[in-house]
Amino acid sequence: AERLGAPVVTTWNGKGAIDETHELAAQTIGDTASTCGNSLAAAADVILSVGNRFTDWSASSWRRGVTFAIPPTKLIQLDIDPREIGKNYPVEVALVSDARAGLADLLEALGPDHGSDGYRTSAYFEEIVRLKAAWFAQIEVKSGSEATPMTMARAVREIQRATRDDAIVVTGAGLPQGLVKQRWVTRRPRTHLTSGGFSTMGFSLPAAIGAQLARPDRQVLAISGDGDFLQSMQELAAAVLAGAPVCQIVLDNSGWISIKGGQQTFLGRTAMTDFIAPDGSRYSPDFAAIGHAFGIHAEVATRPAEVAPAVRRALASGGPSLVHIPVDHDLELAGPDKTGWWDVPIPESHPEQRERQLQGRAHEQHR
Repeated sequence: AERLGAPVVTTWNGKGAIDETHELAAQTIGDTASTCGNSLAAAADVILSVGNRFTDWSASSWRRGVTFAIPPTKLIQLDIDPREIGKNYPVEVALVSDARAGLADLLEALGPDHGSDGYRTSAYFEEIVRLKAAWFAQIEVKSGSEATPMTMARAVREIQRATRDDAIVVTGAGLPQGLVKQRWVTRRPRTHLTSGGFSTMGFSLPAAIGAQLARPDRQVLAISGDGDFLQSMQELAAAVLAGAPVCQIVLDNSGWISIKGGQQTFLGRTAMTDFIAPDGSRYSPDFAAIGHAFGIHAEVATRPAEVAPAVRRALASGGPSLVHIPVDHDLELAGPDKTGWWDVPIPESHPEQRERQLQGRAHEQHR
């Protein structure tokens, strides 16, 4: 990338392939990704794809011009699995190879390096810088909010303040998954683990235990929504029995708010996604008390200034821990910024939403 002055964008599962503080790191692509990553990928003359399957998530359901426009963009696709080559987009050049070996060969083919920082004076680099700055300004609205209950985006920022650069973060389903994708600054390979396209609920805690056992020298955090955590909270016992000092973060918005957002967007109404008690009040378990019942360090952080200190204490406790963070449940504030596009079926009983979706579907391009 430095030799060519080319921006690097990553898929959801590709976070960590490049240090996201690098000036050529143009963030993530696809649905629930970054505006800068999508814009640069969609406008590219040539794309070198390394291990990308061009799924509906990473390609914005293949809608032309949202994340990709292939053609007219020319695609060089490198993948160790020949079945992936040209599966979703036509290729200009096909390369079947291990990623490391293939990239090493391509670098050698470029010839001697006579100084690889000349790209900084190019108009294209200025465009990369401009698009990234616009994206960072956009996400600052939620990430920098001082509101209480805090935004989930602000909570994620404060959690990262308490962690090392090589900390492993694991996400399951729902809004925390998308927020970590957009806002967690991943600096090391294999430090961002997610359930990916199928967004399996309950994934984060057991996966974090596995990551901790594999890398006992690392800080490991499971970042889950309350609905997600309730699917597998019993695995706290497994963490205790295994002696795995994972830190479970519960971002509590009293419901399955990611599903609520989908209902509102695609159906124009919501149903059974807020956790509401019979008396009409919002319901949340006492997650810190649940942590104490499992015999682990647990506490609550209700304001932004309390989050990082609470996470530091949890990570320093020497065993499994839990930090309960109540967050805003308002749909406009709750989740990641809306970017990209996603093609989902809309029933005929909602004709206006269905027509809008069909109009978008008409612009899809894939094999």
